[in-house]
Amino acid sequence: MAALFVIGLVFAGLAALVHVYIFTLESLSWTKPRTWKIFGIANQADADTLRPMAYNQGFYNLFLTIGIVVGMVLLAISGPAGLALIFMGTGSMVLAALVLISTGRSNARSAAIQGVFPLLGIVFLLLSLL
Repeated sequence: MAALFVIGLVFAGLAALVHVYIFTLESLSWTKPRTWKIFGIANQADADTLRPMAYNQGFYNLFLTIGIVVGMVLLAISGPAGLALIFMGTGSMVLAALVLISTGRSNARSAAIQGVFPLLGIVFLLLSLL
């Protein structure tokens, strides 16, 4: 069971890294053509219009990451409270991916990028607790 727990933490950590990358794209490099093309934005004017929303969304992703990282630190120090934070962060990431896919099948790839690692983290952590 310890191996499943470690695998779950690895997937939660990978989810956190993906969301740091998303934060970087949305909040720090949104107006660069390379970035807005990743999100299917047609031109700089559209990117400028969407910038406040993307900026906010990026920080949302960063805060979920911080929750997971703090959870891992607390888990190492004191246990259960850290695990609760990890589940909160990864669960929120999975739910956000479900919301994204609900907006259209064209978002399936983005939803998978956003949601597969945290989902695997949840599954392996839960299996380790059985």
